[in-house]
Amino acid sequence: MKKRYKFISWNVNGIRAVDKKEALKWVDDYNIDILGVQETKSQKDQIPNTIFNKEFSFKTASQSKIKGRSGTALFSDINTTFDCTCPSVDILDEGRINEVHFNLGEKNIAFFNVYFPNGQSSQERLEYKMEFYDRFLNHCENLKKDGKSIIVCGDVNTAHTEIDIARPKANENTSGFLKMERDWITKFLNHGYIDTFRLINGDLKDKYSWWSYRANARENNVGWRIDYFYVSEDLKDFVKDAYILDDIFGSDHCPIGLEIEI
Repeated sequence: MKKRYKFISWNVNGIRAVDKKEALKWVDDYNIDILGVQETKSQKDQIPNTIFNKEFSFKTASQSKIKGRSGTALFSDINTTFDCTCPSVDILDEGRINEVHFNLGEKNIAFFNVYFPNGQSSQERLEYKMEFYDRFLNHCENLKKDGKSIIVCGDVNTAHTEIDIARPKANENTSGFLKMERDWITKFLNHGYIDTFRLINGDLKDKYSWWSYRANARENNVGWRIDYFYVSEDLKDFVKDAYILDDIFGSDHCPIGLEIEI
């Protein structure tokens, strides 16, 4: 008998700050099977198991070697068979990845929760972002060769097409919407991965997941869609819904969701 699973991803921009705002309370009643959070800005031991009233059966986290930066955490009610922070991709040890494996039906899933680098601060960081992208793609491809199905959630820090950003022309020379960054997403998709939001919603416009804190950007919906759920092509027919929860506040990002039935 098939079961429906709900996955949520959210760049919280500081999990302790969001917790203090009580902006995580909605999680308790949302029947989430896996929650991936990015940019926790916390060490592993600073993320308490009691951050939600809901008790997830499994928690894992990554932390940056520089305290107060990056960081990811994954909370799950699905039994995992493998858990790592992907040092072959996150080579600078910035706390950017959770990788867990589990079985759903006949599928052996590799699930990634990723906070991809931002390239805006310098040319060096942009180059590292592109290197990180390629290392991640290579890692996913190797897992597919081993028979894994892939699910990726997280903050990719790039808007793919002009309908994924409110002001494309004004940002065409800004990291996050550079041609080389957008071309990488195209390359990733061409390797057999699916942007689930576009799969379900087609060319729906004016749906974003990040807004600057400046100039009332969120109130005016001047945003970017830079948070994604990707699945490998073999999971396409199992995708039942994909959405942006832009009515949930607490961060400069909003949560996004994916539901599959398998």
